Amino acid sequence: MTETPAKSAKPDSANAIADFGIDTTSMSTGEAIRDYFARLKDGQLGSVPAVLGVIVLAILFSSLSSDFFTLRNIANLLAQGAGQTIIAMGIVFVLLLGEIDLSAGTASGVAASLMALHYVRNGNLLGSMGGGVFVTFIAVLAIAVILALLQRIWAGAAVAAVGIVVILIGAPQNAWLEMVIAITTGTAIGCITGFLVSKIGMPSFVVTLALFIVWQGVILQFIGEGGTLPISTSDTLNAVANGNLSVLGSWVMFIVAAGGYAVIALGQHFTRLKRGLVVQPTPIVLFKVGVVVVISAVATYLLTINRSSSALVVIDGVPYVVPIVLVLLFAGTYVLNRTRYGRHLYAVGGNQEAARRAGINVAKLRTSVFVISSTFAAIGAIVYSSKIGSVNPQSGGLNTLLFAVGAAVIGGTSLFGGKGRIIDAVIGGAVLAIVNNGLGLLQQSAAVVNIVTGLVLLLAATVDALSRRRAAASAR
Repeated sequence: MTETPAKSAKPDSANAIADFGIDTTSMSTGEAIRDYFARLKDGQLGSVPAVLGVIVLAILFSSLSSDFFTLRNIANLLAQGAGQTIIAMGIVFVLLLGEIDLSAGTASGVAASLMALHYVRNGNLLGSMGGGVFVTFIAVLAIAVILALLQRIWAGAAVAAVGIVVILIGAPQNAWLEMVIAITTGTAIGCITGFLVSKIGMPSFVVTLALFIVWQGVILQFIGEGGTLPISTSDTLNAVANGNLSVLGSWVMFIVAAGGYAVIALGQHFTRLKRGLVVQPTPIVLFKVGVVVVISAVATYLLTINRSSSALVVIDGVPYVVPIVLVLLFAGTYVLNRTRYGRHLYAVGGNQEAARRAGINVAKLRTSVFVISSTFAAIGAIVYSSKIGSVNPQSGGLNTLLFAVGAAVIGGTSLFGGKGRIIDAVIGGAVLAIVNNGLGLLQQSAAVVNIVTGLVLLLAATVDALSRRRAAASAR
């Protein structure tokens, strides 16, 4: 006689919860705080060193220069570091896979030179470049579109194709068209770089180093040695890094940004809490949201105060670069944290072979990060060119690249892949911007600025290596 198996006293869902109790068990506030400090002790530092660096540097330079904490300098500081910070945000995607993009700087320079050339020559790129160079350039863009299609990078192919159309139309100067040309050129460059790395199988260091030199030559070809293309006469291009929102617009931005963050963060928290999923303690979530809202409100209030040194001129409002960076930060964070694509990036960065065996298209993913990196580099080029007011053969040169990579690493993104966030680039960019701004106020030479910046980057890399070693030792 066959025995009937005894039925479980619990339903299947209850058995599942019992098997995976950690997924439905939240810590108390005290336990969460102790767990956080335990993770710090184990080497999981994240952006903590960079945040402390921002605080220490701000205190140091404010004590050495009375001009550092003036409203005018703070607003200028935001615009000074925005271009390199945006480039760093794109490089984070590449670093997550353990790759490197050494061509991001000069790629941004190519985008900037095309934007300026189209503006200065009233849209006549053919006459400016000459027939041979113009045809070659269009052919390179077409190749980029084809390579993107072969790898099924549909967005990259579409954006690069838009660039071809806009350039061939030969429309007269228009600031918005020039910015489109810059962005589409950056995307096309990323399609080519990604193909060489993912499909040909060349090391990203070699490919991007070679392209760094190639794009530097292209910039020289477009502008000429010693040449300069001014763009400050364009009100729109000049306003990107030098303009400000109105006072009303600044407060509207605060409500949208800070209010939106609060609604999303609290909404997700209470939704997960209602469903019985693991969440951070409510007091900690409320504290985080409160800190962000209060700091945003104070910053908005200060930036809406007139910071002009002349009684005849009024300068107030949040600089345009702030909403630009915030939009890119939100979009990048959403992609990495809330999409399958983002989860795949972290998986490949953590263990490429395991990700490949799990069915992830590693080659396509590797191409896509270079497309994103070069596109962000082009946006950064628009911002830093606007700040300077011109484009020259040194645009996007070595310092631009090194500071961008440095910002990502200083902020907490690992050079070894699998660990990093978009916010890391923003925090790291703040560190470098403060260093450059503060030393400039102290009238230090470029040599001192480079030495200090290099030492800061070396310190960040050292912290990253030591924290990884500590984390590995704690896991044993």
